[in-house]
Amino acid sequence: MIALVIRRVFQSFVVMLVVALLAFTLFRYVGDPVAMMVGQETSLEERAQLRETLGLNDPVPLQFANFVWNTVQGKLGISYQIGRPVADLISERLPATLELSLIAALYSLIVGIPMGIYTALHPSRFLSKVFLTTSLIGISLPTFLIGILLILLFGVHLGWLPTFGRGEVTDLGWWTTGLLSTTGWQSVLMPAFTLGMFQLTLIMRLVRSEMLEVLRTDYIKFARARGLANRAVNFGHALKNTLVPVITITGLQVGSIIAFAIITETVFQWPGMGLLFLQAIQFVDIPIMAAYLVLIALFFVIINLVVDILYHVVDPRLRIEAQNAHG
Repeated sequence: MIALVIRRVFQSFVVMLVVALLAFTLFRYVGDPVAMMVGQETSLEERAQLRETLGLNDPVPLQFANFVWNTVQGKLGISYQIGRPVADLISERLPATLELSLIAALYSLIVGIPMGIYTALHPSRFLSKVFLTTSLIGISLPTFLIGILLILLFGVHLGWLPTFGRGEVTDLGWWTTGLLSTTGWQSVLMPAFTLGMFQLTLIMRLVRSEMLEVLRTDYIKFARARGLANRAVNFGHALKNTLVPVITITGLQVGSIIAFAIITETVFQWPGMGLLFLQAIQFVDIPIMAAYLVLIALFFVIINLVVDILYHVVDPRLRIEAQNAHG
């Protein structure tokens, strides 16, 4: 297990270096940072002094090394548009995105896994057909359309839920949350449902297909032949083996929820990183774009590392293979 962690950490380090190179390329070759930061009335001497201060006259390898070192220290530059440190902007927006993503991921798991189990165990029942039809709708409809329909129904016509914003937010020092207020919960329901809908349908269909396949295996037939109750066979044997591949997909989907919350945050004007990144694209705010790229890559790397470790913990076959390889 230790060798696995070391190997995965090294691979993650290489991935982050590649991502840092891409982010550095944005700084280096997409527009002129000095032109973005100063006005037309700035003299050539002042521009030259600013280039020297920013280190833009240094050799490219040295600039890249400085960029990596500053990123590791959390120095992500100054926003061209807002004029504030990017690290401060991200720290203000990050809680909103993580809170929304966490609720969407939990919702998709808590609802998707039981639906998948039910449709696998009772494929011919009417409720299973309803679940499968709903999943088709969830996969087919674009995220922004689901959000707009929810706003139209629950926000405009019924007036039950707020249509934008985060509601009343509580400041906990380094973290802000809307989950301690009624308006906060009301505000997060529609965005979380919209963001988690695609993941829910994907998890449901994955659990269903994996469980149907597991139920056809010989050891399940042997367990039934031994006289074990259906509940013990279905949940003690079949479900445990069904969830092994689900862990991998779920981990990747959590990263995708965080990375692609942009559309949902835009539709509901949710004050998270996705909305900040979209605004940065509109104004070609390179520091925010580069920081967002590095941060999302870091989330994916951490999630994949955790998923790999959980995969080996849950699946004994991988542990045996690793022991044989080192034995």
